[in-house]
Amino acid sequence: MKFHTRRPTALAAILLTASVALTACGDDGGDGGDSGSGGDGGGALSMTMLPKNLGNPYFDTSTKGAEKAAEELGAEIEEVGPEAASPDAQVSYINTVAQQGQDALILSANDPEALCDAIDEARSADVKVVTFDADTNPECRDLFVNQATAEGIAAKQLELISEQIGGEGEIAILSASANATNQNAWIEMMETELAENPDYANIELVDTVYGDDEDQKSFDQTEALLQNHPDLKGIISPTTVGIAAAARYLSDSDAKGKVALTGLGTPNQMREYVENGTVESFALWNPEDLGFLATYAAAALVNGDISGEEGDTFEAGDLGEFEVGADGVVLLGEPFTFNADNIGDFDF
Repeated sequence: MKFHTRRPTALAAILLTASVALTACGDDGGDGGDSGSGGDGGGALSMTMLPKNLGNPYFDTSTKGAEKAAEELGAEIEEVGPEAASPDAQVSYINTVAQQGQDALILSANDPEALCDAIDEARSADVKVVTFDADTNPECRDLFVNQATAEGIAAKQLELISEQIGGEGEIAILSASANATNQNAWIEMMETELAENPDYANIELVDTVYGDDEDQKSFDQTEALLQNHPDLKGIISPTTVGIAAAARYLSDSDAKGKVALTGLGTPNQMREYVENGTVESFALWNPEDLGFLATYAAAALVNGDISGEEGDTFEAGDLGEFEVGADGVVLLGEPFTFNADNIGDFDF
C-alpha cells in the first residue's frame, strides 16, 4: 500500500503538525464556501460526523480535523452521536443521515455487523459512507480510513509494555467495549504475538477487562485488576479513555511506579501522568489528521474523484496523496511513541 507523498514518514508528520494542529481548527468549518459542490454539482457538500460517542477527547480531536478539512473543501459538516458507545445508539443517527439526504457519513463504528442494515439504507439513498478509527465489514461501507495497521498498533503496545516490565511478568488489558471492532482486532493480535514470539515468552496475559470507554468504569476496572492480580506488572489500555482513567488511579495508589501502564492516549490527557512518573511512555497517531483525511476521502467519493477501488488515489490537502488499498482501506500511517522527552512538543 502506498503512503502519501508529502510527508516522509508518519513520525515526521506528527512532529510537523501537532504543535499547530488543533489551534488551526475553528468551529466554523461548516459554514461552506464557493469551492464546494455536491455530488450532483449543486451546493456545498453536506457531511455528518458520527463518532462512537460524544464527550470523548479522542473524537473531539478527530472532529476538529474533520471541521478543518470541511472548511478547506467549502463543505458543511455536523457532528452528531450518542453519549454512550453502543451500536444501537448509533443506528438512529445513521437513519437520520439517510432521511436528510446528506452527501456523506463519516463513522467510527461501535460494531462491525450491527450497523450494516442502517448503513445499507443510507447508501441506497446515495450517501457515501466512510468509516474511520473502527470499521464495519468491508461490504457495508465505501472506504475505511485506518489510523495504522492493526499489526503495527498491537506490536507497538507489546513492545512498550515489554520494555517497561523488563520482558517478564503478568500483564492485563483494559479495553473499551467488548464489541469494539478495532480494540478486538488489536487484542487478538497481541494475544497471538504473546503466544508465538519468543521475545515475549516470559510475559503472561492474565486478564482482559472492559471499561466501555467510560471514565469511572475504566477507573474501577483498574482497581479491580490490581486487587484480583496482586503480582500484576503491567497494564495495556488501547483506548484513550481507559489509559487516562487507569493512569489517574495508579497515580494515587501504592502501585505507582510498580505497575507499568501503556497503550493509546492523547498527549494532553497523559502529560500529567508522564511528568509525575506514573506512565513512562504510550503511543498514538494524530487523531486530527485521521478526521481530516476521512473528510477528504468522503469528498473525493462524493465528487467522483475516486470510486473506492484498490489503486484509486486522491489528494488530502497538506497531508498529500493517498492510495486506496485492498478492501477499500486508506492508511494514515504508523503509531508514534510519546514519553517525557517529547510530550511537551504536542498539543492535542
